[in-house]
Amino acid sequence: MATAWESVRALASGFATTFKHLWRPPITEEYPEYKRPLPVRSRARIILTRDPDGAERCVACYLCSAVCPVSCISMQATESEDGRRYAAWFRINFARCIYCGFCEEACPTSAIQLTPDFENCQRDILKLVYEKQDLLVDHQGKDKEYNFYKYAGVATDVGAKGAHHREEKPVNIRSNLP
Repeated sequence: MATAWESVRALASGFATTFKHLWRPPITEEYPEYKRPLPVRSRARIILTRDPDGAERCVACYLCSAVCPVSCISMQATESEDGRRYAAWFRINFARCIYCGFCEEACPTSAIQLTPDFENCQRDILKLVYEKQDLLVDHQGKDKEYNFYKYAGVATDVGAKGAHHREEKPVNIRSNLP
């Protein structure tokens, strides 16, 4: 049980902190003119990046939409003539997004990346639904040299099976039979 002396001492300590800050000059940051630098790993606006060759990185694997705890990501997969998968449409509802970063961690191609751009406020909630053309940027983001199709082992215009970076030649399963 607390004694009366401990209660008075705790109260005096609180008032001392208040009075110490009461006589300091205020520190005012003019927000639109001065923007406090954010940490490098801060998570805010989501972008879709491109490969070093300029093609879209997203292969529409649905991992980002599956891992999203609030189901704010949706897309539809399609395939081009050269065998590359891509998202025919890709949509993120930023009104529901909690910026957890699970989509960035689940993405096998480093297509989804979160940037420190946190100024994303609208009066109309429907303007917070971003389509693929709103999210797609013309750079590689954090992973400058990574190209999924050079490592994936998928036959595309980058190379045939067994011709990719650090990939062994395909095994003929019929030769392994007795």
